[in-house]
Amino acid sequence: MYLIDRTIQFTRGFLLSYGPTPVKKMFWDREYDSGKWNFAADSSSDCVYEFLNQYAAGKTVLDMGCGQGNTANEMALVYKKYVGLDISDECLNKARKRSAAEGRGGINSFDQGDFLSYVPRQQFDVILFRESMYHVPVSKIKPMLDRLAKYLAPNGVFIVRLYYVGDDKKTLKRRPLAMFDVMEQEFELLQKKNYEAVGSRVIVFRPKK
Repeated sequence: MYLIDRTIQFTRGFLLSYGPTPVKKMFWDREYDSGKWNFAADSSSDCVYEFLNQYAAGKTVLDMGCGQGNTANEMALVYKKYVGLDISDECLNKARKRSAAEGRGGINSFDQGDFLSYVPRQQFDVILFRESMYHVPVSKIKPMLDRLAKYLAPNGVFIVRLYYVGDDKKTLKRRPLAMFDVMEQEFELLQKKNYEAVGSRVIVFRPKK
């Protein structure tokens, strides 16, 4: 049973990172429609907000992989405009309804698409990957960020939050650490903070000048 579960998890992870866009969309739509991710609807204590409150004040935010609208409705109302991107229409429907209920419908908007190919319609001061970077193949991280860097406003930044420690709070996860290595080596690192109690790391960086 363990091997079967591991095989299913590996196959799911592979498809969500390397599969074609329609397959990824189908997976996420099905999972959000089933309520699988309802437990994650409240993340107001997430460590990433410490950085968003600093870098997004009076600014514009692009949230790559916005899910059901957590960031859009939990971050402090310090930002000027927020755009959330997700591949799942089910996610985006939840995010829009939540934003309307929170009175943020006027400054929050949402686009459907795969962030590996998404083309923003404007420049942003902050481009956020909150755990969603995990679904980007390591070899595609730099090309994707180089492409998105064209849509960073002057002095704009990327913010990435990933869990790099396993559920046992001891085992380091190789893939997230490899991802951090790419971002920290290929870009100008501005801030980096580990949250050991939850096994999470946040980094802030921008293209090298």
